[in-house]
Amino acid sequence: MRSLLLILDSVGCGRAPDATFYGDNGANTLGHIFEARPQIALPNLFSLGLWKASMADVFDARGAHTVARWGRMREQSAGKDTTTGHWEIAGAILSEPFGTYTEFPPELIHAIEVEAGVEFLGNYPQSGTVILEELGAEHLRTAKPILYTSADSVLQIAAHERVIPLKRLYEISRIARRHSEPYRIGRVIARPFLGEPGSFKRSAGRHDFSMVPPPTILNAISDSGLTVHGVGKIADIFSNSGITDSTPTASNEEGMRTIADLWDRIDSGLIFANLVDFDMLFGHRRDVKGYAEALEIFDCWLGEFLLGIDEDDLLIITADHGNDPTWHGTDHTREEVPLLVLHGGNAGPLGTRRTFADVAATLADFFEVGPWSIGKSFLDR
Repeated sequence: MRSLLLILDSVGCGRAPDATFYGDNGANTLGHIFEARPQIALPNLFSLGLWKASMADVFDARGAHTVARWGRMREQSAGKDTTTGHWEIAGAILSEPFGTYTEFPPELIHAIEVEAGVEFLGNYPQSGTVILEELGAEHLRTAKPILYTSADSVLQIAAHERVIPLKRLYEISRIARRHSEPYRIGRVIARPFLGEPGSFKRSAGRHDFSMVPPPTILNAISDSGLTVHGVGKIADIFSNSGITDSTPTASNEEGMRTIADLWDRIDSGLIFANLVDFDMLFGHRRDVKGYAEALEIFDCWLGEFLLGIDEDDLLIITADHGNDPTWHGTDHTREEVPLLVLHGGNAGPLGTRRTFADVAATLADFFEVGPWSIGKSFLDR
């Protein structure tokens, strides 16, 4: 009894009903990528129903011969960030959004600086690569860590590994996490980097320090004695709650390789994986070409991976939010997300689900850990 829950980070499929409230009325991550790259080849995702789920077109050849169940999911939680989306997928709906800031309050910054014994540079919203161009050289001169944010509920602390070693950066970030709790900041992110002025590059030691979620389906599964193995940033997003094993990864390529290796070695339990490049490298940077190519690379890997799935296994592929690379700004976009489900040889539509938490209800059903209180299972029993 094994399952893979695979999050294609930011791969939304069209505006949510409340998108106007978020300034995203015309956003459509997959729709606009398909429009800009009409020759994109995703035969394996289309065979699972991605074309039908995203384009609502049952007559196009890309929607033919669907071998899985397909649909869409609509987020109920307030917000469009990574943590909110993942938590709802795991069965925890947030009625109050995480706090977002264009500048963190002086009293918060002062409290962190006093306890950590540092003085920050920055404290404004900026792209992670641009902030290094703007403040990296000053950081090298002064040894002051760089603090910045984005449209997400994140407090990010960047430091050159030669100036502030990883262990020290993590210590500063843990202190920031504690002081951030009353401000409902979803994640404190340690952002190490290397290089010299003009050629700074973020390194692989990123670590997210998240708020602890309420109980989720991950706790129910792990409490039953089964393994819940997080791949990528899953353990960070859930502050390790309900996670029994974790393999951090730095790229889609490493994530896919890890998933395939774990799948070959387990015979029970849940692998919960996030592939972050779609969002981090292409959505936020508004790179349509790169986003499309990353989807094609994933699809090629998926074709081989599908050969190792048995009829009794459960594969769920979905997303946590949108990040339309054709949309204005660099923020996530409030969208519905595709839902592709392979299990028991069943194929057909799942409709538009009213909450991401239907995934949690389905996992509770599959692993027989009792009905989940939120959401509705889409398994046929």
